[in-house]
Amino acid sequence: METQKFSYDNGIVRAFLIATVVFGLLGFLLGLTAALLLFYPELPEFFLGTDDPTIQSLRSGGMQGLIDSQGAFGFGRIRMMHTSTVIFAFVGNSFFAGFYYSMQRLLKTRMWSDTLSWVHFWGWQLMLVTTLITFLMGINTSKEYAEHEWPIDILITVVWLIFGFNMFATVATRRVRHLYVAIWFYIGTWVAVAMLHIFNNLEVPLSFTGWKSYSAYAGVKDALVQWWYGHNAVAFFLTTPVLGMMYYFVPKAADRPVFSYKLSIIHFWSLIFVYIWAGPHHLQYTSLPAWAQAVGTGFSIMLIAPSWGGMLNGLLTLRGAWDKVRENPVLKFFVVAVTCYGMATFEGPLLATKTVNKVGHFTDWVIGHVHLGALGWNGFMAFGVIYYLVPIMWRTKLWSVKLANWHFWLGTFGIIFYAVPLYIAGFTQGLMWKQFNPDGTLMYKNWLDTVTAILPFFKLRFLGGFLYFSGAVLMVVNLIATARKGSFQKEVPVEVPALAKINKGRKEGETFHLWLERTPLYLSILSFVAVAIGGSLEILPTIFVKDNVPTISAVKPYSPLELEGRDLYIREGCNSCHSQMIRPFRDEVVRFNGKNGQYSKAGEYIYDRPFLWGSKRTGPDLQREGGARPDSWHFKHMYNPRSTSAGSIMPRFPWLIENTLDRSKTKAKLELMKNTYDVPYTKAQIDSMDTWMNNQASVIVKNVFSEAADVKTSFAEAKANKAKDGEQFVPLEKREIVALIAYLQRLGTDIKTTEVKTASN
Repeated sequence: METQKFSYDNGIVRAFLIATVVFGLLGFLLGLTAALLLFYPELPEFFLGTDDPTIQSLRSGGMQGLIDSQGAFGFGRIRMMHTSTVIFAFVGNSFFAGFYYSMQRLLKTRMWSDTLSWVHFWGWQLMLVTTLITFLMGINTSKEYAEHEWPIDILITVVWLIFGFNMFATVATRRVRHLYVAIWFYIGTWVAVAMLHIFNNLEVPLSFTGWKSYSAYAGVKDALVQWWYGHNAVAFFLTTPVLGMMYYFVPKAADRPVFSYKLSIIHFWSLIFVYIWAGPHHLQYTSLPAWAQAVGTGFSIMLIAPSWGGMLNGLLTLRGAWDKVRENPVLKFFVVAVTCYGMATFEGPLLATKTVNKVGHFTDWVIGHVHLGALGWNGFMAFGVIYYLVPIMWRTKLWSVKLANWHFWLGTFGIIFYAVPLYIAGFTQGLMWKQFNPDGTLMYKNWLDTVTAILPFFKLRFLGGFLYFSGAVLMVVNLIATARKGSFQKEVPVEVPALAKINKGRKEGETFHLWLERTPLYLSILSFVAVAIGGSLEILPTIFVKDNVPTISAVKPYSPLELEGRDLYIREGCNSCHSQMIRPFRDEVVRFNGKNGQYSKAGEYIYDRPFLWGSKRTGPDLQREGGARPDSWHFKHMYNPRSTSAGSIMPRFPWLIENTLDRSKTKAKLELMKNTYDVPYTKAQIDSMDTWMNNQASVIVKNVFSEAADVKTSFAEAKANKAKDGEQFVPLEKREIVALIAYLQRLGTDIKTTEVKTASN
């Protein structure tokens, strides 16, 4: 038989490995910063300056440094940068490194195009850097794990298509007959992520020369599509590709075959079919139609079976090799990773049940759950793959096994100190929110009571993150020393037999799946069908069946000033800490009633593009905030939250008071809403936009000045000083803070009924 000579390309693997390590450290550091801000919100003031004499600062000169930062170091933006960097940069690059290494060896061929491989690499890194810059500037869509604005969404699509084309072309030129299980997961990942990304990120740009866009979906529909994407970003970007790596690297590291081929088949097909349905479990007790919530719960519980099938297949692959785990740090990381996968995939369905969800949702329990998967499953799999690949590619032994073991134990204790305190914090929050006194009043009416109670757990979480980060730093030292000790092999020469051509039809006695494994086209089509069924049957009825989102005649579009205020709210990442969804529980209706005493209705959100229901309550829900507090309270709260709410951990937003509101795009926003989304603005309203905004702003400023004499005096002095210096003074009516107050004071005021029935606690 003819043999063919070629070489594997390790250069592209090295590039993705370096990117994994660099972005991993950055992602962990951003996460540590976000964790620190939750119990030390004065951190930006410490570095940038403050007017608060009780706070130590490295700079003098008052607030100007903080104002000049324009919120770049606020929690809302740091959190987005952290999640995006860890998901798409750290885990994404680790997957691509493992993919390019394993794919060539499993198919006995070089990647079809080196050029496309490098276009993929540089395109992906460009996307990541652009994402960090835009998030730092406040350019985002607010949609969880999909905060990138439209130009970046297009870049992701193009790069993903290039990656997929190169993958399928490589499969077509393979020198093995059947596709190994790892490649099934790679194909399933590509198909599902392409579908999820495109449908979730359908949006209309305000202009093709700017960054702002508005979601194609509104309110309830946007929430369903987003969490169909959000949950399945976890499924198909953080799980299936990593499972593909598990099926390749665990057997390689253990020098054992995969435990069960049949279990692999069941695992793959049941997982990709069931996972896609589970997204609505993030929206239990919300305004989402009840049938969609029930479907999400049912399929989430079913997920335990395929998830644990995969976990057992991974762990049982080590049968007869457990003695190696004691000596080999790579296997240590893999064992804990697969164990964390099993724990997280049991806990996830548990949280999807309505009984547990009503306590756990919006609390830090969910954050602990997510990080058990992210730090344990994703992080430890990535570390194991890195420790496996570097000695092989640099043709040497790991510089220090002892240092790798130290990394393992620091990382393991980091996970424990991260997740367990947040579980306790979550239980504490969820139960405190629901406690009533015998007379029917809330036991913990002040939201800050629950915040204060969990601050010690936030500090323990920071300790856990610090331990995890410290372990990663040791890894970097070890990897650099290993690389210096060895010699990198960019081209790996290989000689294998050519693949003989045979009929594509099923041979006699050949099982269906064996035939499918040698027909990648049909495997890919079936994978698409498996993931498309669940998505279409959940989303299409919600979008097109009008009864799923009943309208409320009293709900009107946002005024131009409120619309601008909403965009500022999104810019600052306020939805990271505040929800806008009152669930039909007695405690939530009593706590967040404002003037209206209503839980949230689907019809309230028909003009919300995007929806802003949130996924975490660090601060209270804001859906009934309108009219609950004076305008001056909001002004002072944004300037310094601790002046109105002692003990608050909310950051300060003084730049909102200094900045002039940019009205240059307001008319275009109103026209887009009217012409594209049929929002009922009249031509007269759009033409008189400035008058409309001025009148509403004047009322707010009048209220602020009448309620807070100190603010009025301060602005009068500032105006006199500007006049003395010959500079132009921007009146308060023209500043960003007024638009934000207008939006906050609008929330929930369209609903007027006062008597409602609620679910029990």
